[in-house]
Amino acid sequence: MTAYLIATLTVVAIAALAGLALNLQWGMGGLVNFGLFGFYMLGAYIAGLLTLQGVPPLVALAAAVVGVAALSAASALISVRLSEDYLAIVTLGFAECLRLVISYEGWLTRGMLGVTGITRPFQELWPRGFGDAGFLALALLAVVAVYALLQALARSPFGRLVRATRDDAGVVEALGKSVLGVRMRVFAVGSAILGLAGSLHAFYYTYIDPTQFGPVLTAYAFMVVVIGGRGSNRGVLVSAFTLIFLLEGSRFLIDLVPGLGASELAAIRLVIVGVGLVALLIFKPDGFGREPRSALADEKSLRF
Repeated sequence: MTAYLIATLTVVAIAALAGLALNLQWGMGGLVNFGLFGFYMLGAYIAGLLTLQGVPPLVALAAAVVGVAALSAASALISVRLSEDYLAIVTLGFAECLRLVISYEGWLTRGMLGVTGITRPFQELWPRGFGDAGFLALALLAVVAVYALLQALARSPFGRLVRATRDDAGVVEALGKSVLGVRMRVFAVGSAILGLAGSLHAFYYTYIDPTQFGPVLTAYAFMVVVIGGRGSNRGVLVSAFTLIFLLEGSRFLIDLVPGLGASELAAIRLVIVGVGLVALLIFKPDGFGREPRSALADEKSLRF
């Protein structure tokens, strides 16, 4: 049971990182990234392939973060100028192109055979039998660091500029600020966090292949942000914990309901999540948390 709890908490930590990344891009910046799974997958493959070449895992992780951020910044040059609907389509298409390249360019990515034997960071330091617990500690440390960074960013002048760009880009341009520059930085930082989450995915499972990554990862990330409250980093952490434990806990229904098969269980799990999401949107449409606001904004809202 302890091993199962550690595994579930590790998945929660990785899901929280993906949710925090999307919350920055979509929640704060208003950039709809339907290609989230592509940047997540790219981070996993960069980290995994580099470790097989003898690169230390932490260096491979840093390279994945920087590489995904750089590629996302380049893609942002042609995509963030678009409206929300077209941006969603472009990011989804970009992610599908990445998936096809990774799936069929075997000389570079090993294709559908996948990447095996990925080495975890600090693997030699943990006592025998405590490797998963040590990796969980590393994943939680990454979540704490990213959360602290994003909270500081949300309360900084740049964070206020990001929210202003989301709410009314025309006003920001009238004040002499570069809307394109703001959106590029938001997209790059969010994708860097996705690269970190993808790297941790590769290190945790020590094996990756293209079938592990798909649009369902993007759907789960959007669910985490919607449940947590758009713009609320604290809410994202709560919703990631709630969603993953709901999905994992529903696995035990197969032991409680006689005659329940694997296919029926998969359908029931999705129904449970769907009903819970609809109920939340009805009774608590703003999610678990609220977006950080300045004291001046709060004062004005009370006044009016």
